[in-house]
Amino acid sequence: MLNRLTRFDVPLPAPTKPRSIDRNYFRFPDAGLNLYTDRMGKHRGTWVAALLLAPAIGVAQPPAGAREAFLKVCSDCHAVETVTSQRRTRAQWQENINSMIARGAKGSDREFALILDYLTSQYGPTNPGGRGTAAAPVPGGRGRGNAFAPGPADKHIVDTAAADRGRKVYAAECITCHGTHARGGDKGADLIRSELLLHDRYGSTIGPFLKKGHPTQTTPAAKLTEAQIEDLSHTLHQEVYNTLRAALQIQNVLTGDPKAGAAYFNGAGKCATCHSATGDLAHIAARLDPPALQQRFLFPSTRGGRGTVSPKPVTVTVTPASGAAITGTLVHLDDFNVALRDSSGEYRSFKRSASLKVVKNDPTQAHHELLDQYTDQNIHDIVAYLETLK
Repeated sequence: MLNRLTRFDVPLPAPTKPRSIDRNYFRFPDAGLNLYTDRMGKHRGTWVAALLLAPAIGVAQPPAGAREAFLKVCSDCHAVETVTSQRRTRAQWQENINSMIARGAKGSDREFALILDYLTSQYGPTNPGGRGTAAAPVPGGRGRGNAFAPGPADKHIVDTAAADRGRKVYAAECITCHGTHARGGDKGADLIRSELLLHDRYGSTIGPFLKKGHPTQTTPAAKLTEAQIEDLSHTLHQEVYNTLRAALQIQNVLTGDPKAGAAYFNGAGKCATCHSATGDLAHIAARLDPPALQQRFLFPSTRGGRGTVSPKPVTVTVTPASGAAITGTLVHLDDFNVALRDSSGEYRSFKRSASLKVVKNDPTQAHHELLDQYTDQNIHDIVAYLETLK
């Protein structure tokens, strides 16, 4: 079932024996297209075409049920054209699917396998599925469009075997100036922070750059093969990703004084006003490790994580100039409008004015205010104190 209609102005050839259902609707069974003329019936090549999910002529078709699985699982959160306008390899589609599963996409293993087959066969880098055709290949790349505008959807997928081969090229041609891990030095730039590399996809930008005569250690850059450049690209992107992962390694945060933390908790921090070591915080250190404890009290509005409790919702009370006050969970609040969902689940919205009284109740407001008051030592002391609550 086609659930999106896209309007565009293009000259269309005369249909071959179309089956007319009415004067404004024609069906092309062989091409799998349903075409509509505009409401005025003008013959100027303006059509509304239900094309987005029609099978692409000349393209290998996915297994039975793959398209239906895609619509069932993906269309609840995404407009179909948002997905089908992309061009990705099978590995990239798999990574995208894994990301969606991590964010809560619901489906069976069989459905996700079908979705992967559908997207790979219809919307791969060179398949003419969806709207238009794939972009022309970039020199040294793999048909991924403009190298300087790849966007977050065009992440470079590192091929480990290629990166291993590229490491030999890097050691022979680059390591003296750019260092073992491409972080640069006295003789060469830090490639990890290079905009040229960050925009590169499979050699699409570093290839042309090297071909201009960039100095190397043994082989002139102009003589490096396309395969060597692509392998080198995998190596450099692997170093970028390894650097990012290393930056996410959590350091030891358990360095404070538990007694000083207890004093701050019960005194200047006023934490005991809302919390109790024998009540809501009892045995909290048995559920959360020190980094999670620190994250929990610094940013309590952040959801998620095993062993955590979802924060209490922010509520708002709206009182019109005439009428009863209405209280509910805050949905939206700005200088012009306020919206809430009341206890019955009904969505209510109001235009803000001088006569409309709005009172916001954020259970974590005290935590937000403390962010401007904590010292680093206060934070470490509080973590050390909370770690004793086992």
